Amino acid sequence: MRRSFKFLLRPTSKQAAALAQCLKDHRQLYNAALEHRRTAYRMAGVTVRYGDQSAELKHIRGGDPDGQARWSFSSQQATRRLEKAFRAFFNRVKAGRTPGFPRFKGRGWFNTVEWPKDGDGCRWDSQPHHPSATFVRLQGIGHVRVHQHRRVLGTVKTISAKREGRRWFVVLSCDDVPAKTLPATGSVAGIDMGVASLVTTSDGEHIANPRHLAATADRLAAAQQSLACKKRGSKRRRKAVARVAALHAQVRHQRLDHAHKAALALVRDYDVIMHEDLRIASMTRRAAPKPDSEGGWLPNGAAAKSGVNRSILDAGWGVFLTILSDKAESAGRELIAVEPRNTSRTCSRCGHCAKENRITQAEFACMACGHTAHADVNAAINILRAGLVLREAAKAA
Repeated sequence: MRRSFKFLLRPTSKQAAALAQCLKDHRQLYNAALEHRRTAYRMAGVTVRYGDQSAELKHIRGGDPDGQARWSFSSQQATRRLEKAFRAFFNRVKAGRTPGFPRFKGRGWFNTVEWPKDGDGCRWDSQPHHPSATFVRLQGIGHVRVHQHRRVLGTVKTISAKREGRRWFVVLSCDDVPAKTLPATGSVAGIDMGVASLVTTSDGEHIANPRHLAATADRLAAAQQSLACKKRGSKRRRKAVARVAALHAQVRHQRLDHAHKAALALVRDYDVIMHEDLRIASMTRRAAPKPDSEGGWLPNGAAAKSGVNRSILDAGWGVFLTILSDKAESAGRELIAVEPRNTSRTCSRCGHCAKENRITQAEFACMACGHTAHADVNAAINILRAGLVLREAAKAA
């Protein structure tokens, strides 16, 4: 399996400045490559590709020995990153989705530099004569101390330096990471994602939704109000920006921690887990405007929809499902995604489907057979049954 390991870097002040300069150089190279493509197509109808721009890097480094020459191995990743952005753009165009043409990157939107291969401009743990410390050697920066809190498994393939607020991290992408297969339990479950409870299983167990963003909302509001009063470009504004970023980082880390623990508990208890194949981006899309006949606008419930969207995003369904998928693969568990449509409206006893069956957020009462249950548990049972049908069909095929 391919897995990533993320560790905190502890650079010196000079190394931190060199890392920041490295990010700046790569961001400028990315923006210059994007401008090159735009201008060539607009002025001459010529499509510039990754191979063309990669070949030009040699001349760029030759003309700027103090800049791009320091990043001879990693600078190609900036043009490769742009190539990926264009591929994703054309894929969205072909799929009929909103394309989103690649944009120029500002300082806050370019925070990662990648070295494509361990040994080419970078080296992991390159000073074995320091038994009590771990270092990573980065071209143009030197040996940077790493706070390694767990063992790295597999073979290190690529090394990235990432800036998050005022801190720096190293991300190791490793191949051939051994799986940690868990013993079989003989249990299967369907899980229903929600806002009141993050996860409800078909066995009737609920995993709480801590609502980390809602718990920090007052502190965030105060920090953002303070930020709005600061003069742009001032030192106080930079400090206010750092405070807001630190609060958002705290929420993100709390959400990740809870998702890891919840996913691990499910993977340990069940061999097969069925979940809803949720389209979270579509579910959290803002309410469409409703024009009236007089050139104005009709009420469209935008305020209520915004509140629901905020609650869904605060729950972190996408993060949880991604982590659950990774842990299930590592543990040798099976994960099955099912169509979520009508799972909360269908009676798990008789199969009657009607909107009126769902009385409230937590109550379910079938209008046909009178079956009552917790609405989320009823939905989880329906998800389990749908997943078992898909599983049997896959085996028969």
